[in-house]
Amino acid sequence: MVKNKEFARQSLELHLFFGRIMKEHSFFLELGFTPRDANYTHRADVFRKEFDQLLCDVVAISNGVVSPDVLQSGEVYTPFTIKAEMASSYFTGVHIPTEITHAEMNLNGCDDNHHSTDLNQKVFLINQKAIELISSLIQFKSDILSNVLSCKMFTVNYPLLIDHILREARLYLQMVRMLQSGRDFDIENLILDQEVFWNRIMAEHAKFIRGLLDPTEDELIRTANNFGHEFDKLTEAAKDAMDRTMPVSKITEESFEATKAIRDFKAQGTQGILECQIQSIIIPLLGDHTLREANHYLRLLKIFRKCHD
Repeated sequence: MVKNKEFARQSLELHLFFGRIMKEHSFFLELGFTPRDANYTHRADVFRKEFDQLLCDVVAISNGVVSPDVLQSGEVYTPFTIKAEMASSYFTGVHIPTEITHAEMNLNGCDDNHHSTDLNQKVFLINQKAIELISSLIQFKSDILSNVLSCKMFTVNYPLLIDHILREARLYLQMVRMLQSGRDFDIENLILDQEVFWNRIMAEHAKFIRGLLDPTEDELIRTANNFGHEFDKLTEAAKDAMDRTMPVSKITEESFEATKAIRDFKAQGTQGILECQIQSIIIPLLGDHTLREANHYLRLLKIFRKCHD
């Protein structure tokens, strides 16, 4: 098995971010079904536990392997993650193992990309397990979305939210497969694709927040609405840049500034929900979840900005 020198690092970094995202998607789905669909609730719970185990396996071999930039970015965990997990577990009765988050907080980064064949073999097996697990979750999400859109199922999750988390799972799968095939994973070559993808994600986050806030939260609803419109425009601008009708560097800079602003809004919102200062039907872990995705996108945008220099 021949792998490039960054195979282990890039794979583990990908799982530290997306593995947690997938386990939380499973959790959000689990909370959304009616008593009639208890079998779907159970299946979502099984997926959640399987991604817990995947994340455990990843954390166990990540110390001294992954980049300090990733660990410090706020995409793996935030200052709110533990509290959000504890509060969400309290509200739902679902056991969320905070020891995984504590273990992530104790990881040390390393910039040395020369890793042993043994480590690469372990990562290869984790990737294979992840490919199977993500593929199954994609099928599960697709099944739910089809049922909801054809009015065969009711869930408290928006149809757009189910489609949103399906797109994220497909991106994760695509990236793991790319790494597993031995191809160079060069994020710089994917700048516009990533900006179109994540600007759309940020727009939808804003719209979900807008729709889940209590109707009395007028100012927050207006702010979320404005972010939704801003990121819709940035998504279209990134598409225009693909057709060379807009300079890429301009889109990257505007996306960076907008993402910093929505990151701050999400951080304040997550803190406000945890401190019972905001009225909403937002489960605390959803706030932290969207904050981590903004932090992930900010790290990518910082890389993209360097590419334009």
